[in-house]
Amino acid sequence: MTDSLAARVGREFSAGKVLFREGEAGAEMFVIQSGVVQITKRVGDEERPIATFGRGEFLGEMAILNDKPRTATAVVIEHARCLVIDAKTLEAMITQNPEIALRLIKKLARRLDSADELIKILLNPDPKARVMLGLKRHAESFGEETETGIKILVTPADLAAEIAIHEDDVHEVLARLKRLKIVTDGDGGCIYVSDVGRLLEFLEFLEMPRKFEAS
Repeated sequence: MTDSLAARVGREFSAGKVLFREGEAGAEMFVIQSGVVQITKRVGDEERPIATFGRGEFLGEMAILNDKPRTATAVVIEHARCLVIDAKTLEAMITQNPEIALRLIKKLARRLDSADELIKILLNPDPKARVMLGLKRHAESFGEETETGIKILVTPADLAAEIAIHEDDVHEVLARLKRLKIVTDGDGGCIYVSDVGRLLEFLEFLEMPRKFEAS
């Protein structure tokens, strides 16, 4: 994308701004240059968070790709600057640079995998396992590599709502993972996962008694 196009389609959004709502028609997608945007979806009478996006992520693409209503709601939770791209602009970008289409396809495939992973997490009967699997999902699907570890933007409260458990259970697991130096706290309520491999090893260790009893 050229600097002139970025300047033309770039917009600022304050925290609390709703970029789009579930069920509405959509004519634009958003690429986050800075800030944080949360995606939520209605489940019964509840509005449940399903993902939290930061710099470099895009959202709202399905409404302009398949011309269907928005499947979720997007709310700015930290002042954001986004590129706001309509269908005509996206088509021109893809025509001029096929690499953009490839990146879009890869991200969409990753989003589908993440959605499947969330369903599996919700089917797990163990709250502690849900927390660790939820952290793994965010680290692998939405995380940002840093020197400290993989930065994930989800807060304990949002993670609890996402995986349908009590927030106290999330804090209990996080406290244990912090003692083991598998996760650390970051600014603004974010979490750093220092080693996803160690997280999975610890999860497997906790699940061993249950697997032994089932055998």
